[in-house]
Amino acid sequence: MNAAYEKLLGGRSGLLGLLVLGALLLVVFPLTMDMFRLNLVGKYLSYAFVAVGLVLCWGYGGILSLGQGVFFGLGGYCMAMFLKLEASDPISTKIQSTPGIPDFMDWNQITALPAMWQPFHSFGFTVLAVLAVPTLLAFLIGLAMFKRRVGDVYFSIVTQAIAAILSILIIGQQGLTGGVNGITDLKTLMGWDIRTDSAKLILYFVNAGLLFACILFGRYVLSSKLGRLLVAMRDKEERVRFSGYDVASFKVFVFCAAAMFSAIGGAMFTLQVGFMSPSFVGIVPSIEMVIYAAVGGRMSLLGAVYGTLLVNFGKTYFSETFPELWLFLMGGLFIAVVMYFPNGLAGLYQSQGKRLMARLRRQPATMAAPEIAQTKAPARPAAPDTARDGIEPGATLEASK
Repeated sequence: MNAAYEKLLGGRSGLLGLLVLGALLLVVFPLTMDMFRLNLVGKYLSYAFVAVGLVLCWGYGGILSLGQGVFFGLGGYCMAMFLKLEASDPISTKIQSTPGIPDFMDWNQITALPAMWQPFHSFGFTVLAVLAVPTLLAFLIGLAMFKRRVGDVYFSIVTQAIAAILSILIIGQQGLTGGVNGITDLKTLMGWDIRTDSAKLILYFVNAGLLFACILFGRYVLSSKLGRLLVAMRDKEERVRFSGYDVASFKVFVFCAAAMFSAIGGAMFTLQVGFMSPSFVGIVPSIEMVIYAAVGGRMSLLGAVYGTLLVNFGKTYFSETFPELWLFLMGGLFIAVVMYFPNGLAGLYQSQGKRLMARLRRQPATMAAPEIAQTKAPARPAAPDTARDGIEPGATLEASK
């Protein structure tokens, strides 16, 4: 294997981890789950984009953002605006007082499509906006914070405040954003009905493919010199700064990359679920997204995906089986992970999984050892120990004469 590709894939163990995750997402789940459950997994995987970005931003960069729901929501709203305009053609909205605009605008007495909505008639512009709008906001936040050396808990509080502000703003601007209900009743993507089972299956595979692309990009960053600098900044930021590196620029870059990952996840969430609301933008969903990365292991890109799946499967199972107690059970799960597995699922694999695999590799060699011993030539008899056997020195020499 080429050294560059081997480094990108994380060596043999990293390649094996990708193959196992790929087999699970692309083969096992589609073959064993009905479409309803598979669409739920696709929804969970859209959250995994945020968790993967947090591994880069928090795990390696030391930047704990409690506002990733902002970027997830912005990406989702950009996609929802395009889908809503497509669903609001004059024929479909002819019963409104103002046909051709989204229904919630008509309910709020708006008689013309606002200027900020006009460019979202174009799918190309929408894709660009999904990537650019959250990244630009992250760039402005990072530039304002990191250039002034605002970090640690202060940065976390600022991002949390931004999440609260944006959530309140979206709810308050009901005529532009749909308010607390969000943007709903999304039906088609460029004439393609996204509500059918075949469309949901295709969107699931597209979602999984984009997630693997983000994981590979993250591994590329971590395997480069930038990845080593991120770890060095996390551990000894002042030493890196005194070495002549622009620490603020590196932090801005990794924060923007995490925001872009989150925005892609938000756009895929809107396509698969069919709506977007401010409930995915505020403080609570942002903290839940940090929990996904913590449970999976904040130093593992693949672990973040497994952590997201585990937490959301747990939420679904507990809420269906124990509807009155599921919040307490989820809280107990989080506490148990923090207390007994501080490095998440990835840390558990590092400490126990590799040890078990090494033991299994040694076991065949141990079982074959007696057979190997039987094929060896018999050892030559040792010379007698005269002192031990009670023979006086020189007696054997006299007997041989």
